[in-house]
Amino acid sequence: MSNTSPSPALSHIDETGKARMVDVGDKANTQRTAIAQGGVRMSAAAFRLLSAANNAKGEVLGTARIAGIMAAKRCAELIPLCHSLPLSFAGIDFITDEAACSITVRATCRSDYKTGVEMEAMTACSIAALTIYDMCKAADKGIVLEQVRLLYKSGGKSGEWRAPDA
Repeated sequence: MSNTSPSPALSHIDETGKARMVDVGDKANTQRTAIAQGGVRMSAAAFRLLSAANNAKGEVLGTARIAGIMAAKRCAELIPLCHSLPLSFAGIDFITDEAACSITVRATCRSDYKTGVEMEAMTACSIAALTIYDMCKAADKGIVLEQVRLLYKSGGKSGEWRAPDA
């Protein structure tokens, strides 16, 4: 008996090597969840201004939360081969670390559909982080966005997956 599994394949590339949209027509709707996370690091001066009432562009994290949710809802318009899918939930949470002058952005998306919501969660996380950059760049042009990645996904044929260090 062999312990080898089939080699992974790129689902968005056909047998001739051309990009294609995956056909999900025969798949069953299942409850799917994805969680993505990324980080934003900035100077101490910018971090102090982050949630200050006198921030010239308004409340930073609230704006970033709305931007992330909007991005999840429009993912198929941004990534060419993503399916447009009905989200049952899109949410953004922030964990601030004053000592490290950083914000962890965590995006969660859910849908009861034929394809996963990983791209929606990753897009939501990325756009929320970019919004923080946009709103804080006047105080620090050197803000760093880092490590946007999938932490968790569930549902569908491949079932549950969790990042090894999550």
